[in-house]
Amino acid sequence: MSSDTPSSCKVILAGTIAKSLLAEVKAGLAALNGRQPHLLGVLANNDAAAKVYADWTQRTCEENGFKYSLAQVEKDSVEETIIAANANASIDGIIVYYPIHNNRQDSYLQNVVSLSKDVEGLTHKYIFNMYQNIRFLDPTSAPPSQKSILPCTPLAVIKTLEYLHIYNIILPYGNRLFGHTICVVNRSEVVGRPLAALLANDGATVYSVDISGVQKFTRGEGLRKRKHDVEEMEGWCLKDAAPLCDVVVTGVPGDKFKFDVGLLREGAVCVNFSSEKNFPPEVKQKASIYVPAIGKVTIAVLLRNLLRITQNRLLQEGVDKSGENAGQPKTEALINGTVEKVLNP
Repeated sequence: MSSDTPSSCKVILAGTIAKSLLAEVKAGLAALNGRQPHLLGVLANNDAAAKVYADWTQRTCEENGFKYSLAQVEKDSVEETIIAANANASIDGIIVYYPIHNNRQDSYLQNVVSLSKDVEGLTHKYIFNMYQNIRFLDPTSAPPSQKSILPCTPLAVIKTLEYLHIYNIILPYGNRLFGHTICVVNRSEVVGRPLAALLANDGATVYSVDISGVQKFTRGEGLRKRKHDVEEMEGWCLKDAAPLCDVVVTGVPGDKFKFDVGLLREGAVCVNFSSEKNFPPEVKQKASIYVPAIGKVTIAVLLRNLLRITQNRLLQEGVDKSGENAGQPKTEALINGTVEKVLNP
């Protein structure tokens, strides 16, 4: 097709999607009666992209009524900093800019963060709930009130698809992607695999594509199962999965990968969450909707998560007054002193 042929594709920018989320966040913040949730960022690497993300987080926090502090520390001080922040009552949420050690030690650090301050949804309880399709921290309560936290980037993709009306709000929660077939090109433990699980738990048939092959995530025919199953698609690759899908989501970090637009179904919805441009310009000649990046949506979701864990804590304090711990032990005072030194060297 000629490059000067008019395109019927609608390009949606992340800032447009983020506006509606930030409006929701501001409304929730107003209900806190002047309380200003405080987010602590922990930065311990020299990654320029991480520093940009930290600066972007700070700006968005301050523009929307949240408080933000950045602790720039050495790698060996991250654990101590997290423990101190867990115990500091003035800090509501913690975000750690990974990678730090770039190995299993990072997974350990994710679980050092207190469940009640984990805005990224990376502690074991939140990850377990996500894969098991358990949506509340108090599922046995009547009714449950404390929603589980989901990882920011996968949730940002979901919020993007909701904004695009891919989710069918007539259907009940958990079934709103029924009838959709989605291709996710990336199966990292940080974004790709959680995203495939979340989409399948919401009713979609998901083909998760990675260099190692293709996996199919589904809740079974007719959505009979409570949570997703995973099936290895032996011998399949991207060219087998993509043409079947009405939504294609990419997140390949390398600059050499370009999605083959020839594999797209006519009128497919395309969303890219990689910092690289996974789709070439020709995507606009085949897709009906194209979202080239979701960074601003991810930041909005981060604030939404911060608001939610603050609300969860207030709910818990209302149930259990002993959680206020009026008499702080000396050990906690020492820990608070440590984080004070980090924030105010």
